[in-house]
Amino acid sequence: MASSSEPSGPATPAVSADSGWVEKYLEHVRVERRLAARTVELYAFHLKSLTDHAAEAKLPLDRVQTAHIRRWMAQLHGAGREPRGIALVLSCWRSFYRWLGHEGLVGFNPVQDVHAPKAGKPLPKALGVDDAVRLAELYDPEADPWTEARDSAIVEMLYGCGLRVSELTGLDAQASSTARGWVDLDAGDANVLGKGSKRRIVPMGSKAAEVVRDWLAVRGDCAALATSHLRDPQAAAALFISAKGVRMSSQAVWKLLRERSLKAGLAAPVHPHMLRHSFASHVLQSSSDLRAVQELLGHANISTTQVYTRLDFQHLAKAYDAAHPRAKARPENDK
Repeated sequence: MASSSEPSGPATPAVSADSGWVEKYLEHVRVERRLAARTVELYAFHLKSLTDHAAEAKLPLDRVQTAHIRRWMAQLHGAGREPRGIALVLSCWRSFYRWLGHEGLVGFNPVQDVHAPKAGKPLPKALGVDDAVRLAELYDPEADPWTEARDSAIVEMLYGCGLRVSELTGLDAQASSTARGWVDLDAGDANVLGKGSKRRIVPMGSKAAEVVRDWLAVRGDCAALATSHLRDPQAAAALFISAKGVRMSSQAVWKLLRERSLKAGLAAPVHPHMLRHSFASHVLQSSSDLRAVQELLGHANISTTQVYTRLDFQHLAKAYDAAHPRAKARPENDK
């Protein structure tokens, strides 16, 4: 039985008309919308797919219904197309039919209410334990000792405490009424101001406390610090400063981590949040205490923290595959 949403009776596809509409639309996006050449190429590719589907169904483009679009999207999904790729195809088709409507060539947009399948939430990128330790223990003998002490302390605070980069750059060397955050080496913790202006206390490990002490011992050697008040009144209080005597910016931390990870021989550049992910994943692997990790990260909702259980499962799965005798496939001649 034919669906009520589909036209009944035989259809006579107007191939030449359909082709002309596509060519006019591509000219529109190329000239009037001034889309990039690569984008126009992708539009042409996706519209060729649309016309092929319509021709196979023996339909002109102006008789395509929402049910057809849903069926073709299901076919793409069944063929293994990723949700993001399906969304791009739908976006192209939706824009095409919107243009046809503006031109008075179709009465409605059959793609308007069709949406791509939801994409699975990607796992956060975290370093393996060995890579994280290699980065934290890196010592560059060719670097300036002042810079080396500072950068080592930054890496240790990000990986050892799981701080956000904004929390790190907001730290002062000691507590004050104006400080956003500070370190207390005697207590062995950092007081940070997180998202939503929520304050939390994060324990510092012995190694983090050690490298921060080493950094503070040389921090005042920066020649620019004496005149930094001319550029940054808070620089004198900041825990981490640049060679120009100003508080470190998030961009500067990103840059030094990228350079330092390459020096450590890691496969991919490291960014600050990757160290936060690594902190959470490695603590969870060792303790299995999801609630504690939530408190350490400053997550308001534990569902945000639960993504790290998936990373933890990946770690366990890899350990199983590597160690368990039944994880390995049997040779063909044993089957």
